[in-house]
Amino acid sequence: MTGPVTDLPRLRRLLGGPETAWLVDRVRERLSTGRALDTPVALRTATGEQRRAIELLLGRRLRSGTSLTVPLAELDRVLRESLACPDGLAAAVVALAGPVPDRRAEDARLAVAWQQARAVLDHPTVMERPELASWRARVESTGLLKRLSGGDPAAAHRLAADAVQVLSHLPADGLTLPAFSARTLGDAHALDEGRPLATLVHSAVRALAGPPADAMSGAAGRRTAWAAVGVALDELSSRVLTLGLPGSTDSTTGHILAAAREGGEPCVLTLRQLTRRPPHLGLADRPVHVCENPAVLAAAADDLGPDCPPLICVEGNLSAAARTLLTQLADQGCRIAYHGDFDWGGIRIATGILRLPGAAPWSYDAPSYLAAVDRGLGTPLTTGTPGPTPWDPALAPALSEHATRIEEEHLLDHLLADLRRHAVRA
Repeated sequence: MTGPVTDLPRLRRLLGGPETAWLVDRVRERLSTGRALDTPVALRTATGEQRRAIELLLGRRLRSGTSLTVPLAELDRVLRESLACPDGLAAAVVALAGPVPDRRAEDARLAVAWQQARAVLDHPTVMERPELASWRARVESTGLLKRLSGGDPAAAHRLAADAVQVLSHLPADGLTLPAFSARTLGDAHALDEGRPLATLVHSAVRALAGPPADAMSGAAGRRTAWAAVGVALDELSSRVLTLGLPGSTDSTTGHILAAAREGGEPCVLTLRQLTRRPPHLGLADRPVHVCENPAVLAAAADDLGPDCPPLICVEGNLSAAARTLLTQLADQGCRIAYHGDFDWGGIRIATGILRLPGAAPWSYDAPSYLAAVDRGLGTPLTTGTPGPTPWDPALAPALSEHATRIEEEHLLDHLLADLRRHAVRA
């Protein structure tokens, strides 16, 4: 035997009109969040029609004023006793507006979905690299992933997965950005500026690049940051400075290098020249010196001219062109000897270069640093993030202890003397 059923026509007359729509919405909101219907709801500014509708619903006059307060417990009792809705106010709202969503369950589902999306960034590719682990924490604290995904956890999950895929291939080996994007994501335009994925990945690339790239804004900052991880925005703007590289007769670039070496002049090579038709340098088993600052290469050109042994200048953070040339030389069996500034930025650059096969420090170790400090060279070291020096574990502690920055320009006499010794045997 069933009990009384809702009198839907009567219920619509009492509670289903436009004058009581606000009340239905308030009750529905409470139900969706699991709150009880035992306290009043208020409408700060009520119209005369809204006031009269509530008076008709409750069957009594209300106090005058602009605000309108409805005791939900009383309304529930009225609906039950009048048999307009014997099951009460909650059932009445469902009858008028349909099933009430479970907001708490939905919030819990979304919380889990967001946790899963963010967890994608906890991949070893990210968490095992200190620079990226810090970036991961910033993504979390700033809500960057949520903003870029438009608040959609499924989109955020895809963004995070694509970002990890890209970061797992960095540093690259001297590709243009479209080629790198095609290789890692199957879409040459996936990392085009302005796309959400490009924004997310670029923020990570800036963290990998470190200063000064992470402090630069605009197109220059974007170009510098990508170059630091072996990717060029285009194949002509990425360059590397050389001196004394032997040329060849098999390519235009080879002829250019031969002429530059004969004249003892520096030569700039673009990424295009190094990738379209790489010159055959014939330097297997021979040392190639690499410096950080153009002043060293310019002084070598002035001092040694055509007799200078092969010398490459990376000009700070490795460009894609510099990374490509050094990788080509390492693959050909060259012995790369690297020197840079004795500061934390120089240490970071050296760490990347000295990972190459056959690469070794060129007077870039703790004894060389301490000898320069003893000579009273350098300036106070006040910036940069300390890092390890695996090629000489004693160098990093020495740099921290003495806190003295020694630029290559301070050591020109020593570096040029080394190059002269190699020039005699060249």
